Amino acid sequence: MANDKIRIGVNIDHVATIRNARGGRHPDPVKAALLAVSAGADGITAHLREDRRHISDRDIDQLMARLTVPLNLEMAATEEMLAIALNHKPVSACIVPEKRQELTTEGGLDVVGGYDHLVSFVQRLREANISVSLFIDPDEQQIRASKKIGADKVELHTGSYVEKTGEARAAELDRLRRGAALCESLHMEVHAGHGLNYETVTDISAIPQFTEFNIGHFLIGEAIFTGLADSIQKMKGLMQAGRA
Repeated sequence: MANDKIRIGVNIDHVATIRNARGGRHPDPVKAALLAVSAGADGITAHLREDRRHISDRDIDQLMARLTVPLNLEMAATEEMLAIALNHKPVSACIVPEKRQELTTEGGLDVVGGYDHLVSFVQRLREANISVSLFIDPDEQQIRASKKIGADKVELHTGSYVEKTGEARAAELDRLRRGAALCESLHMEVHAGHGLNYETVTDISAIPQFTEFNIGHFLIGEAIFTGLADSIQKMKGLMQAGRA
């Protein structure tokens, strides 16, 4: 599984956050997605939350109709979200933890504790030919449970690595290395995401098992100053430099 290829998935949720702060349809996250693709994005990620705080059902309709690259639909393990995924059939669905009070996803999914609840969701998505990813911490038990439950891939949560400094960050980086290597040994594709920025992406990119990074908030924030295409291209260049 380890190779020199690496993909960037651009999360457009926070274009929708800006739109929803005032209402209306501007700025349009679908327009941002199309621009991201033209700038080199290999895929688009969108999280349709239960409370619809950013991405809307209409956004998903438009993304499915207009994208020429895979859509990765982030979703909670609820019957409502499952029905939406089965109706639209995105290339992949990433099951994430979701709490109404959180500002953003906090920590990975507890696959071990929620196994009995999650197993039917994973099975029904896979039966619909939707590739299933689970967003988890780089923990051995969670990785092994993800394999057992039938996930095609996992996305390892990089938030702790980003937030720490010095020796603590180095320890988190080693934890991600070990987690990615375990995924490879279990024949699961492994992605990375959450909080990554220009400073932190290079060392993560050097871990050869990672095939895709899903990055959103930082890219949208940088786009205010430099434009979305520039922020994506700079991030992709740093990723490629790290992999090289």
